[in-house]
Amino acid sequence: MGGSYLIQPVVAFYGFGLFMTIPLLQQYVYARLWEQLSSAPYSSSQSAQCVNSSSNLTFTIMEVQKQASVFILYAELSFLVPSMFSCPLLVSCSDSLGRKAAIVPPLLGNLLFSVCCFLISCFSLDLHFLLGAGFVAGLFGGPSALLGGCFAYVADRCREEARGLSRRRTLSMASVDLSWGLIAGLAPACTGILIYAIGFRWPFLIVFLLYLLPLAYVVLVLGDSLASVIPLPSPSSSSSSSSSSSSSSCPSLRGCLGLSRQKLLGQLQSVYMMFVTGSRRRNTALGLTLAVFALFKMCRDGGMSIIILYQLNQPLCWSELLIGCSSLLGMIIHLGSYAGVSFFSRCLDDANVVLLGLLSLAGGLLMAAFAHTTLLMLLVRLPLILSDMPSAVLRSMMSNLVPGSEQGAVFACVVFLEMLSACVALVVFNSTYAATVTWFSGFSFLLASLLTVIPALLIGVLKGLPQNREEDRYSLTAEEVDFGTGVVEATITGAV
Repeated sequence: MGGSYLIQPVVAFYGFGLFMTIPLLQQYVYARLWEQLSSAPYSSSQSAQCVNSSSNLTFTIMEVQKQASVFILYAELSFLVPSMFSCPLLVSCSDSLGRKAAIVPPLLGNLLFSVCCFLISCFSLDLHFLLGAGFVAGLFGGPSALLGGCFAYVADRCREEARGLSRRRTLSMASVDLSWGLIAGLAPACTGILIYAIGFRWPFLIVFLLYLLPLAYVVLVLGDSLASVIPLPSPSSSSSSSSSSSSSSCPSLRGCLGLSRQKLLGQLQSVYMMFVTGSRRRNTALGLTLAVFALFKMCRDGGMSIIILYQLNQPLCWSELLIGCSSLLGMIIHLGSYAGVSFFSRCLDDANVVLLGLLSLAGGLLMAAFAHTTLLMLLVRLPLILSDMPSAVLRSMMSNLVPGSEQGAVFACVVFLEMLSACVALVVFNSTYAATVTWFSGFSFLLASLLTVIPALLIGVLKGLPQNREEDRYSLTAEEVDFGTGVVEATITGAV
Protein backbone atom coordinates (compact mmCIF):
# COMPACT_ATOMS: atom_id res chain seq x y z
CA MET A 1 0.00 0.00 0.00
CA GLY A 2 1.30 3.45 -0.90
CA GLY A 3 1.63 6.25 1.57
CA SER A 4 2.66 9.23 -0.56
CA TYR A 5 0.36 11.41 -2.68
CA LEU A 6 3.01 13.50 -4.45
CA ILE A 7 2.58 13.06 -8.20
CA GLN A 8 5.20 15.60 -9.36
CA PRO A 9 8.15 13.12 -9.19
CA VAL A 10 6.35 10.86 -11.67
CA VAL A 11 5.90 13.72 -14.14
CA ALA A 12 9.47 14.94 -13.66
CA PHE A 13 11.22 11.59 -14.23
CA TYR A 14 8.91 10.51 -17.04
CA GLY A 15 9.25 13.87 -18.80
CA PHE A 16 13.03 13.83 -18.42
CA GLY A 17 13.22 10.39 -20.01
CA LEU A 18 10.79 11.32 -22.77
CA PHE A 19 12.50 14.57 -23.76
CA MET A 20 15.87 12.83 -23.66
CA THR A 21 14.60 10.12 -25.99
CA ILE A 22 13.25 12.42 -28.72
CA PRO A 23 16.53 14.16 -29.74
CA LEU A 24 18.57 11.05 -28.88
CA LEU A 25 16.53 8.89 -31.24
CA GLN A 26 16.59 11.43 -34.07
CA GLN A 27 20.36 11.83 -33.90
CA TYR A 28 20.89 8.07 -33.60
CA VAL A 29 18.80 7.45 -36.74
CA TYR A 30 20.81 10.15 -38.53
CA ALA A 31 24.11 8.54 -37.45
CA ARG A 32 23.03 5.03 -38.50
CA LEU A 33 21.85 6.22 -41.91
CA TRP A 34 25.10 8.12 -42.34
CA GLU A 35 27.08 4.93 -41.71
CA GLN A 36 24.91 2.95 -44.15
CA LEU A 37 25.06 5.45 -47.01
CA SER A 38 28.63 6.70 -46.66
CA SER A 39 30.26 3.44 -45.46
CA ALA A 40 32.13 5.53 -42.91
CA PRO A 41 31.72 5.74 -39.12
CA TYR A 42 29.82 8.66 -37.66
CA SER A 43 31.68 10.63 -34.98
CA SER A 44 31.37 13.86 -33.03
CA SER A 45 33.84 15.45 -35.46
CA GLN A 46 31.31 14.98 -38.26
CA SER A 47 30.28 18.64 -38.02
CA ALA A 48 33.75 19.77 -39.12
CA GLN A 49 33.62 17.41 -42.11
CA CYS A 50 30.14 18.72 -42.89
CA VAL A 51 31.38 22.31 -43.10
CA ASN A 52 34.38 21.48 -45.30
CA SER A 53 32.68 18.91 -47.50
CA SER A 54 33.24 18.03 -51.12
CA SER A 55 30.52 17.63 -53.71
CA ASN A 56 30.34 13.86 -53.13
CA LEU A 57 30.00 14.32 -49.39
CA THR A 58 27.37 17.01 -49.90
CA PHE A 59 25.32 14.55 -51.95
CA THR A 60 25.63 11.98 -49.16
CA ILE A 61 24.52 14.52 -46.55
CA MET A 62 21.41 15.41 -48.58
CA GLU A 63 20.53 11.74 -49.05
CA VAL A 64 20.90 11.10 -45.32
CA GLN A 65 18.67 14.11 -44.60
CA LYS A 66 15.96 12.76 -46.91
CA GLN A 67 15.95 9.25 -45.53
CA ALA A 68 16.20 10.41 -41.90
CA SER A 69 13.20 12.72 -42.35
CA VAL A 70 11.06 9.95 -43.85
CA PHE A 71 12.10 7.36 -41.25
CA ILE A 72 11.42 9.71 -38.34
CA LEU A 73 7.99 10.37 -39.84
CA TYR A 74 7.24 6.63 -39.87
CA ALA A 75 8.58 6.23 -36.33
CA GLU A 76 6.40 9.04 -34.99
CA LEU A 77 3.28 7.76 -36.72
CA SER A 78 3.89 4.18 -35.52
CA PHE A 79 3.63 5.55 -31.99
CA LEU A 80 0.91 8.18 -32.42
CA VAL A 81 -1.68 6.09 -34.29
CA PRO A 82 -2.12 3.33 -31.65
CA SER A 83 -1.91 5.86 -28.81
CA MET A 84 -4.91 7.73 -30.26
CA PHE A 85 -7.03 4.67 -29.46
CA SER A 86 -5.36 3.36 -26.30
CA CYS A 87 -5.19 6.71 -24.49
CA PRO A 88 -8.99 7.23 -24.15
CA LEU A 89 -9.43 3.63 -23.01
CA LEU A 90 -6.82 3.92 -20.27
CA VAL A 91 -8.02 7.29 -18.99
CA SER A 92 -11.66 6.16 -18.90
CA CYS A 93 -10.66 2.92 -17.12
CA SER A 94 -8.93 4.98 -14.45
CA ASP A 95 -12.34 6.19 -13.20
CA SER A 96 -13.15 2.67 -12.02
CA LEU A 97 -9.73 1.04 -11.59
CA GLY A 98 -7.91 3.99 -10.04
CA ARG A 99 -5.58 6.56 -11.59
CA LYS A 100 -2.67 4.12 -11.62
CA ALA A 101 -4.44 2.36 -14.49
CA ALA A 102 -3.58 5.37 -16.66
CA ILE A 103 -0.13 6.04 -15.14
CA VAL A 104 1.51 2.60 -15.00
CA PRO A 105 0.96 1.40 -18.63
CA PRO A 106 2.74 4.40 -20.28
CA LEU A 107 5.70 3.86 -17.96
CA LEU A 108 5.83 0.20 -18.93
CA GLY A 109 5.52 1.03 -22.62
CA ASN A 110 8.35 3.55 -22.58
CA LEU A 111 10.41 1.19 -20.44
CA LEU A 112 10.11 -1.52 -23.10
CA PHE A 113 10.84 1.02 -25.85
CA SER A 114 14.05 2.16 -24.14
CA VAL A 115 15.16 -1.48 -23.76
CA CYS A 116 14.58 -2.05 -27.48
CA CYS A 117 16.54 1.10 -28.36
CA PHE A 118 19.41 -0.02 -26.12
CA LEU A 119 19.53 -3.47 -27.75
CA ILE A 120 19.32 -2.00 -31.25
CA SER A 121 22.22 0.35 -30.49
CA CYS A 122 24.29 -2.39 -28.83
CA PHE A 123 23.98 -4.96 -31.60
CA SER A 124 23.43 -2.56 -34.53
CA LEU A 125 20.13 -4.22 -35.39
CA ASP A 126 17.97 -3.07 -38.28
CA LEU A 127 16.40 0.34 -37.71
CA HIS A 128 12.97 -0.95 -38.66
CA PHE A 129 12.79 -2.68 -35.28
CA LEU A 130 12.26 0.84 -33.92
CA LEU A 131 8.95 1.03 -35.78
CA GLY A 132 7.67 -2.12 -34.10
CA ALA A 133 8.91 -0.95 -30.70
CA GLY A 134 7.19 2.40 -31.19
CA PHE A 135 3.91 0.69 -32.12
CA VAL A 136 4.01 -1.46 -28.99
CA ALA A 137 4.80 1.59 -26.83
CA GLY A 138 1.85 3.42 -28.39
CA LEU A 139 -0.48 0.60 -27.34
CA PHE A 140 0.41 1.45 -23.72
CA GLY A 141 -0.98 4.99 -24.04
CA GLY A 142 2.07 7.22 -24.14
CA PRO A 143 2.44 10.65 -22.50
CA SER A 144 -1.18 11.67 -23.19
CA ALA A 145 -2.50 8.85 -20.99
CA LEU A 146 0.07 9.39 -18.24
CA LEU A 147 -0.46 13.13 -18.02
CA GLY A 148 -4.22 12.76 -18.17
CA GLY A 149 -4.02 10.33 -15.26
CA CYS A 150 -1.66 12.62 -13.32
CA PHE A 151 -3.93 15.65 -13.67
CA ALA A 152 -6.96 13.58 -12.73
CA TYR A 153 -4.96 12.40 -9.70
CA VAL A 154 -4.35 16.02 -8.69
CA ALA A 155 -8.05 16.80 -9.16
CA ASP A 156 -9.02 13.83 -6.98
CA ARG A 157 -6.75 14.97 -4.19
CA CYS A 158 -8.14 18.51 -4.28
CA ARG A 159 -11.78 17.56 -4.73
CA GLU A 160 -12.39 17.14 -1.04
CA GLU A 161 -11.27 20.71 -0.33
CA ALA A 162 -13.82 23.46 0.15
CA ARG A 163 -14.66 25.64 -2.86
CA GLY A 164 -13.03 28.62 -1.19
CA LEU A 165 -9.76 26.71 -1.11
CA SER A 166 -9.82 25.70 -4.78
CA ARG A 167 -6.64 27.70 -5.33
CA ARG A 168 -4.80 24.64 -4.02
CA ARG A 169 -5.87 22.77 -7.16
CA THR A 170 -4.64 25.61 -9.35
CA LEU A 171 -1.23 25.67 -7.69
CA SER A 172 -0.91 21.88 -7.82
CA MET A 173 -1.68 21.74 -11.53
CA ALA A 174 0.53 24.74 -12.22
CA SER A 175 3.42 22.95 -10.53
CA VAL A 176 2.92 19.96 -12.82
CA ASP A 177 2.79 22.23 -15.89
CA LEU A 178 5.88 24.14 -14.80
CA SER A 179 7.94 21.00 -14.17
CA TRP A 180 6.93 19.59 -17.55
CA GLY A 181 7.86 22.78 -19.41
CA LEU A 182 11.22 23.24 -17.68
CA ILE A 183 12.21 19.61 -18.18
CA ALA A 184 11.35 19.93 -21.89
CA GLY A 185 14.27 22.35 -22.19
CA LEU A 186 16.68 20.77 -19.71
CA ALA A 187 16.54 17.12 -20.82
CA PRO A 188 17.60 17.66 -24.47
CA ALA A 189 20.59 19.68 -23.24
CA CYS A 190 21.69 16.72 -21.12
CA THR A 191 21.20 14.47 -24.13
CA GLY A 192 23.67 16.50 -26.19
CA ILE A 193 26.29 16.32 -23.45
CA LEU A 194 25.84 12.56 -22.99
CA ILE A 195 26.07 11.82 -26.73
CA TYR A 196 29.25 13.88 -26.94
CA ALA A 197 30.79 12.15 -23.89
CA ILE A 198 29.72 8.49 -24.11
CA GLY A 199 28.02 8.00 -27.49
CA PHE A 200 24.51 6.74 -28.25
CA ARG A 201 24.41 3.40 -26.44
CA TRP A 202 24.55 4.30 -22.76
CA PRO A 203 22.10 7.25 -22.85
CA PHE A 204 19.38 4.74 -23.77
CA LEU A 205 20.25 2.82 -20.60
CA ILE A 206 20.02 6.05 -18.59
CA VAL A 207 16.56 6.65 -20.09
CA PHE A 208 15.60 3.12 -18.99
CA LEU A 209 16.54 3.98 -15.39
CA LEU A 210 14.60 7.27 -15.61
CA TYR A 211 11.46 5.26 -16.46
CA LEU A 212 12.17 2.53 -13.91
CA LEU A 213 12.35 4.93 -10.95
CA PRO A 214 8.86 6.46 -11.35
CA LEU A 215 7.41 3.02 -12.10
CA ALA A 216 8.73 1.71 -8.78
CA TYR A 217 7.48 4.86 -7.05
CA VAL A 218 3.96 4.52 -8.47
CA VAL A 219 3.67 0.81 -7.72
CA LEU A 220 5.28 0.77 -4.25
CA VAL A 221 4.88 4.26 -2.78
CA LEU A 222 2.14 6.31 -4.46
CA GLY A 223 -1.24 6.12 -2.72
CA ASP A 224 -4.64 5.72 -4.35
CA SER A 225 -6.22 9.11 -4.95
CA LEU A 226 -9.75 7.74 -5.37
CA ALA A 227 -9.83 5.97 -2.00
CA SER A 228 -10.35 9.23 -0.10
CA VAL A 229 -12.88 10.84 -2.43
CA ILE A 230 -15.28 8.02 -3.33
CA PRO A 231 -18.52 8.81 -1.44
CA LEU A 232 -19.75 6.35 1.14
CA PRO A 233 -22.85 4.39 0.14
CA SER A 234 -26.15 5.34 1.73
CA PRO A 235 -27.92 2.84 3.99
CA SER A 236 -30.60 2.25 1.37
CA SER A 237 -28.04 1.26 -1.23
CA SER A 238 -25.72 -0.68 1.06
CA SER A 239 -27.40 -4.00 0.37
CA SER A 240 -27.27 -3.58 -3.40
CA SER A 241 -23.70 -2.33 -3.34
CA SER A 242 -22.53 -5.20 -1.16
CA SER A 243 -23.77 -7.70 -3.72
CA SER A 244 -21.70 -6.09 -6.48
CA SER A 245 -18.64 -5.21 -4.39
CA SER A 246 -16.92 -8.48 -5.10
CA SER A 247 -17.20 -8.03 -8.85
CA SER A 248 -16.35 -4.31 -8.89
CA SER A 249 -13.36 -4.68 -6.58
CA CYS A 250 -11.62 -6.82 -9.13
CA PRO A 251 -13.10 -5.95 -12.55
CA SER A 252 -12.03 -8.00 -15.53
CA LEU A 253 -10.33 -6.64 -18.59
CA ARG A 254 -13.45 -7.36 -20.62
CA GLY A 255 -15.56 -5.36 -18.17
CA CYS A 256 -13.08 -2.51 -18.26
CA LEU A 257 -13.18 -2.41 -22.06
CA GLY A 258 -16.98 -2.49 -21.99
CA LEU A 259 -17.04 0.38 -19.51
CA SER A 260 -14.57 2.32 -21.62
CA ARG A 261 -16.70 1.75 -24.71
CA GLN A 262 -19.76 3.12 -22.90
CA LYS A 263 -17.82 6.14 -21.72
CA LEU A 264 -16.47 6.85 -25.20
CA LEU A 265 -19.93 6.56 -26.75
CA GLY A 266 -21.28 8.85 -24.05
CA GLN A 267 -18.50 11.34 -24.77
CA LEU A 268 -19.32 11.33 -28.49
CA GLN A 269 -22.98 11.85 -27.70
CA SER A 270 -22.17 14.76 -25.41
CA VAL A 271 -20.08 16.37 -28.17
CA TYR A 272 -22.98 15.99 -30.59
CA MET A 273 -25.46 17.44 -28.09
CA MET A 274 -23.11 20.35 -27.37
CA PHE A 275 -23.48 21.57 -30.95
CA VAL A 276 -27.16 20.63 -31.27
CA THR A 277 -28.30 22.53 -28.17
CA GLY A 278 -26.10 25.58 -28.74
CA SER A 279 -27.13 28.68 -30.64
CA ARG A 280 -25.90 29.33 -34.16
CA ARG A 281 -23.60 32.13 -33.06
CA ARG A 282 -22.15 30.03 -30.24
CA ASN A 283 -21.53 27.07 -32.54
CA THR A 284 -19.92 29.31 -35.16
CA ALA A 285 -17.62 30.87 -32.58
CA LEU A 286 -16.73 27.49 -31.10
CA GLY A 287 -16.07 25.95 -34.51
CA LEU A 288 -13.83 28.86 -35.53
CA THR A 289 -11.89 28.65 -32.27
CA LEU A 290 -11.38 24.90 -32.66
CA ALA A 291 -10.17 25.45 -36.23
CA VAL A 292 -7.74 28.15 -35.10
CA PHE A 293 -6.41 25.87 -32.36
CA ALA A 294 -5.89 22.92 -34.74
CA LEU A 295 -4.14 25.06 -37.39
CA PHE A 296 -1.95 26.72 -34.79
CA LYS A 297 -0.82 23.37 -33.36
CA MET A 298 -0.18 22.01 -36.85
CA CYS A 299 2.02 24.99 -37.81
CA ARG A 300 3.94 25.01 -34.54
CA ASP A 301 4.45 21.26 -34.11
CA GLY A 302 5.18 20.74 -37.80
CA GLY A 303 7.72 23.52 -37.96
CA MET A 304 9.55 22.43 -34.83
CA SER A 305 9.52 18.71 -35.70
CA ILE A 306 12.33 19.01 -38.27
CA ILE A 307 14.51 21.52 -36.45
CA ILE A 308 17.14 18.95 -35.34
CA LEU A 309 17.60 17.65 -38.87
CA TYR A 310 17.87 21.25 -40.07
CA GLN A 311 20.57 21.94 -37.50
CA LEU A 312 22.54 18.84 -38.54
CA ASN A 313 22.42 19.87 -42.20
CA GLN A 314 24.62 22.32 -44.08
CA PRO A 315 25.50 25.12 -43.58
CA LEU A 316 24.93 24.88 -39.79
CA CYS A 317 26.39 21.37 -39.27
CA TRP A 318 25.81 21.53 -35.52
CA SER A 319 27.37 19.12 -33.05
CA GLU A 320 25.52 17.35 -30.25
CA LEU A 321 26.54 20.03 -27.76
CA LEU A 322 25.15 22.88 -29.84
CA ILE A 323 21.86 21.02 -30.36
CA GLY A 324 21.61 20.52 -26.60
CA CYS A 325 22.34 24.17 -25.86
CA SER A 326 19.71 25.23 -28.38
CA SER A 327 17.13 23.01 -26.68
CA LEU A 328 18.06 24.51 -23.33
CA LEU A 329 17.33 27.97 -24.72
CA GLY A 330 13.85 26.67 -25.55
CA MET A 331 12.97 27.12 -21.88
CA ILE A 332 12.82 30.84 -22.66
CA ILE A 333 9.76 30.21 -24.82
CA HIS A 334 7.85 28.50 -21.98
CA LEU A 335 8.71 31.17 -19.44
CA GLY A 336 8.18 34.05 -21.88
CA SER A 337 4.78 32.78 -23.02
CA TYR A 338 3.63 32.30 -19.42
CA ALA A 339 4.70 35.85 -18.56
CA GLY A 340 3.15 37.14 -21.78
CA VAL A 341 -0.25 35.66 -21.02
CA SER A 342 -0.14 37.11 -17.50
CA PHE A 343 0.73 40.58 -18.79
CA PHE A 344 -1.15 40.97 -22.07
CA SER A 345 -4.39 39.46 -20.75
CA ARG A 346 -4.72 42.54 -18.53
CA CYS A 347 -4.62 45.06 -21.37
CA LEU A 348 -5.77 43.09 -24.46
CA ASP A 349 -8.72 40.86 -25.22
CA ASP A 350 -8.19 37.15 -25.87
CA ALA A 351 -8.34 37.41 -29.66
CA ASN A 352 -5.59 40.03 -29.78
CA VAL A 353 -3.39 37.95 -27.46
CA VAL A 354 -3.80 35.01 -29.86
CA LEU A 355 -2.88 37.24 -32.82
CA LEU A 356 0.22 38.39 -30.97
CA GLY A 357 1.24 34.77 -30.34
CA LEU A 358 0.66 33.86 -34.00
CA LEU A 359 2.81 36.81 -35.05
CA SER A 360 5.57 35.60 -32.72
CA LEU A 361 5.34 32.08 -34.19
CA ALA A 362 5.38 33.32 -37.78
CA GLY A 363 8.35 35.61 -37.12
CA GLY A 364 10.39 32.89 -35.44
CA LEU A 365 9.74 30.32 -38.17
CA LEU A 366 10.51 32.87 -40.88
CA MET A 367 13.81 33.68 -39.19
CA ALA A 368 14.65 29.98 -38.90
CA ALA A 369 14.05 29.47 -42.62
CA PHE A 370 16.91 31.84 -43.45
CA ALA A 371 19.17 31.13 -40.45
CA HIS A 372 22.47 30.07 -42.03
CA THR A 373 24.80 30.90 -39.13
CA THR A 374 25.04 29.54 -35.60
CA LEU A 375 24.36 32.90 -33.97
CA LEU A 376 21.26 33.54 -36.07
CA MET A 377 19.88 30.07 -35.33
CA LEU A 378 20.37 30.57 -31.59
CA LEU A 379 18.61 33.94 -31.79
CA VAL A 380 15.54 32.29 -33.34
CA ARG A 381 14.26 31.70 -29.79
CA LEU A 382 13.81 35.44 -29.26
CA PRO A 383 11.00 36.03 -31.81
CA LEU A 384 9.46 32.71 -30.68
CA ILE A 385 9.30 33.86 -27.05
CA LEU A 386 5.51 34.44 -27.16
CA SER A 387 4.64 31.59 -29.52
CA ASP A 388 3.06 29.38 -26.83
CA MET A 389 0.48 32.00 -25.79
CA PRO A 390 -2.30 30.95 -28.22
CA SER A 391 -2.40 27.44 -26.76
CA ALA A 392 -3.58 28.53 -23.31
CA VAL A 393 -5.68 31.49 -24.47
CA LEU A 394 -7.63 29.50 -27.06
CA ARG A 395 -8.48 26.87 -24.44
CA SER A 396 -9.75 29.62 -22.17
CA MET A 397 -11.85 31.08 -25.00
CA MET A 398 -13.45 27.69 -25.68
CA SER A 399 -14.12 27.18 -21.97
CA ASN A 400 -15.96 30.50 -21.79
CA LEU A 401 -18.21 29.57 -24.72
CA VAL A 402 -19.83 26.55 -23.04
CA PRO A 403 -21.41 25.95 -19.64
CA GLY A 404 -19.76 23.87 -16.95
CA SER A 405 -21.79 20.78 -17.86
CA GLU A 406 -20.24 20.76 -21.36
CA GLN A 407 -16.61 21.28 -20.41
CA GLY A 408 -15.78 17.61 -20.87
CA ALA A 409 -17.26 17.62 -24.37
CA VAL A 410 -15.34 20.66 -25.56
CA PHE A 411 -12.06 19.41 -24.11
CA ALA A 412 -12.62 16.04 -25.77
CA CYS A 413 -12.76 17.91 -29.08
CA VAL A 414 -9.57 19.76 -28.18
CA VAL A 415 -7.66 16.59 -27.30
CA PHE A 416 -8.76 14.82 -30.48
CA LEU A 417 -7.88 17.80 -32.69
CA GLU A 418 -4.53 18.18 -30.95
CA MET A 419 -3.51 14.59 -31.66
CA LEU A 420 -4.93 14.73 -35.19
CA SER A 421 -3.08 17.96 -35.98
CA ALA A 422 0.15 16.39 -34.70
CA CYS A 423 -0.25 13.46 -37.11
CA VAL A 424 -1.08 15.75 -40.04
CA ALA A 425 1.83 18.06 -39.20
CA LEU A 426 4.30 15.16 -39.16
CA VAL A 427 3.12 13.87 -42.52
CA VAL A 428 3.05 17.27 -44.23
CA PHE A 429 6.23 18.87 -42.92
CA ASN A 430 8.52 15.83 -42.78
CA SER A 431 7.52 14.90 -46.32
CA THR A 432 8.01 18.49 -47.45
CA TYR A 433 11.43 18.64 -45.83
CA ALA A 434 12.52 15.42 -47.54
CA ALA A 435 11.37 16.77 -50.92
CA THR A 436 12.93 20.24 -50.60
CA VAL A 437 16.12 19.66 -48.59
CA THR A 438 18.31 19.56 -51.72
CA TRP A 439 17.37 23.03 -52.98
CA PHE A 440 16.02 24.91 -49.91
CA SER A 441 16.23 23.17 -46.53
CA GLY A 442 14.34 25.98 -44.78
CA PHE A 443 11.24 25.68 -46.98
CA SER A 444 9.31 23.77 -44.28
CA PHE A 445 9.81 26.65 -41.84
CA LEU A 446 8.73 29.12 -44.51
CA LEU A 447 5.62 27.04 -45.27
CA ALA A 448 4.68 26.84 -41.58
CA SER A 449 5.17 30.61 -41.23
CA LEU A 450 2.91 31.33 -44.21
CA LEU A 451 0.22 28.93 -42.97
CA THR A 452 -0.15 30.95 -39.76
CA VAL A 453 -1.99 33.53 -41.90
CA ILE A 454 -5.01 31.18 -42.03
CA PRO A 455 -5.67 31.04 -38.25
CA ALA A 456 -5.00 34.79 -38.08
CA LEU A 457 -7.74 35.38 -40.67
CA LEU A 458 -10.10 33.10 -38.75
CA ILE A 459 -9.43 35.12 -35.60
CA GLY A 460 -10.42 38.23 -37.56
CA VAL A 461 -13.69 36.55 -38.55
CA LEU A 462 -14.23 35.52 -34.93
CA LYS A 463 -13.76 39.10 -33.76
CA GLY A 464 -16.36 40.22 -36.29
CA LEU A 465 -19.08 38.00 -34.87
CA PRO A 466 -21.82 39.83 -32.93
CA GLN A 467 -21.45 39.56 -29.18
CA ASN A 468 -24.27 38.03 -27.13
CA ARG A 469 -22.89 37.43 -23.67
CA GLU A 470 -26.28 36.68 -22.08
CA GLU A 471 -26.87 33.65 -24.33
CA ASP A 472 -23.57 32.32 -25.45
CA ARG A 473 -21.00 33.13 -22.80
CA TYR A 474 -20.84 31.26 -19.53
CA SER A 475 -19.01 32.10 -16.37
CA LEU A 476 -17.16 29.10 -14.94
CA THR A 477 -16.02 28.62 -11.43
CA ALA A 478 -12.29 28.77 -10.88
CA GLU A 479 -12.29 25.07 -10.05
CA GLU A 480 -13.88 24.05 -13.38
CA VAL A 481 -11.62 26.23 -15.52
CA ASP A 482 -8.46 25.13 -13.74
CA PHE A 483 -9.28 21.46 -14.06
CA GLY A 484 -10.25 21.61 -17.72
CA THR A 485 -7.38 23.72 -18.95
CA GLY A 486 -4.88 21.77 -16.91
CA VAL A 487 -5.86 18.38 -18.29
CA VAL A 488 -5.89 19.47 -21.91
CA GLU A 489 -2.64 21.45 -21.59
CA ALA A 490 -0.91 18.32 -20.41
CA THR A 491 -2.50 15.87 -22.81
CA ILE A 492 -0.41 17.08 -25.68
CA THR A 493 1.59 17.14 -26.94
CA GLY A 494 4.10 15.55 -26.24
CA ALA A 495 2.63 12.80 -27.89
CA VAL A 496 4.85 13.78 -30.78
